[in-house]
Amino acid sequence: MMNWFNGHTNRFSCLVNHDGIFDTKNGYYTTEELYFPEHEYEGVPWDPKAKENYERWNPANFVQNWKTPTLVIHSNKDYRLPITEGLSTFTVLQRKGIPSRLLYFPDENHWVLKAANSQRWHKEVIAWINKWTAEPKKSDRNDDTLIFETSQVCI
Repeated sequence: MMNWFNGHTNRFSCLVNHDGIFDTKNGYYTTEELYFPEHEYEGVPWDPKAKENYERWNPANFVQNWKTPTLVIHSNKDYRLPITEGLSTFTVLQRKGIPSRLLYFPDENHWVLKAANSQRWHKEVIAWINKWTAEPKKSDRNDDTLIFETSQVCI
């Protein structure tokens, strides 16, 4: 959904894309769960009517509109949304010069369940949101200088 938002609105200060879909057609061919795409897009990608739906709702078709800073989180063992979906998203963001970070969990599936990984996930998400949504505060100085208080996290 975040990739769809990025291609269709600039209303958000930032996005957090957790194991998101980049390309609906490629997603169909690489998933082990076919019920959802066949149900949502009304068939298989080679059927003419369904093909229109796959194209219409494909986030990859709207990357030219992407502008929003995005934290991309992806897990290697998410077989419904393979790592290529996250890497494709991150590649577009980087090549377009859009502020972005990739947080990769090689040992998790769609749900980040290991305690240390869960802590890292929450720390990264909160830091990203704080970085892009922090309210400017007047400094203690007597001038009109604004400062931003944000969390900085380096991987």
